Amino acid sequence: MIGRAVGAPIILAPSWLIAAVVLTLIFAPTIRARADLGALVYVVALGFVVLLFASVLVHELAHGLMARARGQQPREFVLTLWGGHTAFGGATPTPASSALIAVVGPIANLLLAAVFLAVAQGVETNSLVGLLVWSGCLTNAFVGLFNLVPGLPLDGGFLLEAAVWAVTKNRHTGTVAAGWVGRVVAVAVFAWALVLPLVQGRQPEIYDVVWAALIGAFLWSGASAAVRGGRTQKAVGLLTVASVGRRATGVGHTESLAHAGALAAAAGAEEVVILSPDGRPAAYVDRAAAASVPADAAGTTPVTAVAVPLPGGAVVDGLLTGQQLVAAVGRATEHSPVVVAVVDGRVVGLIRAMDVVAAIRS
Repeated sequence: MIGRAVGAPIILAPSWLIAAVVLTLIFAPTIRARADLGALVYVVALGFVVLLFASVLVHELAHGLMARARGQQPREFVLTLWGGHTAFGGATPTPASSALIAVVGPIANLLLAAVFLAVAQGVETNSLVGLLVWSGCLTNAFVGLFNLVPGLPLDGGFLLEAAVWAVTKNRHTGTVAAGWVGRVVAVAVFAWALVLPLVQGRQPEIYDVVWAALIGAFLWSGASAAVRGGRTQKAVGLLTVASVGRRATGVGHTESLAHAGALAAAAGAEEVVILSPDGRPAAYVDRAAAASVPADAAGTTPVTAVAVPLPGGAVVDGLLTGQQLVAAVGRATEHSPVVVAVVDGRVVGLIRAMDVVAAIRS
């Protein structure tokens, strides 16, 4: 951690140091071609890299400031090998907030680029100061414009996501759409460096191809993660107790296995939950164990003989749906892998954690 801003830590990931060294070595020859600075060329190259990451930090801080203004507290700002990201405590509540938080980052960089450009007019271009000022202009312009490309995981992708979200009223549809556009952008970046030169009848530059491949891979990975995440969240939003659980009915703890089975059949239930004297779900019938009881003994076998106890807290509201249901089941399954769904004190379902996971994955 190198500091704090708007109540959140600023973290410099170890990968940043790798990027700083590599980029300094890459930029040094370009700077040497523009000015005869001797060994100072590496100082200027390092200055270029520092300005690049400072531009990224300004970009992320702008996101954080706007997020807090819209009621969403940032958790951390992280500078990494691939730039940076801002983590938030929860999902952005509205398309408008999402769009505003996304767009302020590029705007901040473009404003800084304009400031550096104005300063550059008064300094010698090939001087040490001039090269640093121009690098500040170029890095901020690049960070700002590149992030406006419409495709996740870039800020332009979040703008596209917000637009689709606003039109369809479904955030996850916007995420999937922006993720697919991000994949197209990733392919286009690589094609620009490899295919375009071939079409023009010249050999691709290995330097351009390598960088395009790295950037394209980064964009493809982020876009694909967004598509998967959007689909998963869309699936989560459709979950109900009926779709992830099995219909259940509650029976008294003094009932026989045969009578409990009859009550379940009359209610159209697959599962039987045994209630304690105070009406609380206390156990559920192990179906395999119940099936092993001979039919002529079921009438005299207490239902508690084939019961699996339920700890306190293994209950969820049967009216919950979507993310609220998943969160409630997640909390309840900290105590038991099987939980009971209840509506107005009446048992309506039995939910197994593995069934919820399977429903989301499918």
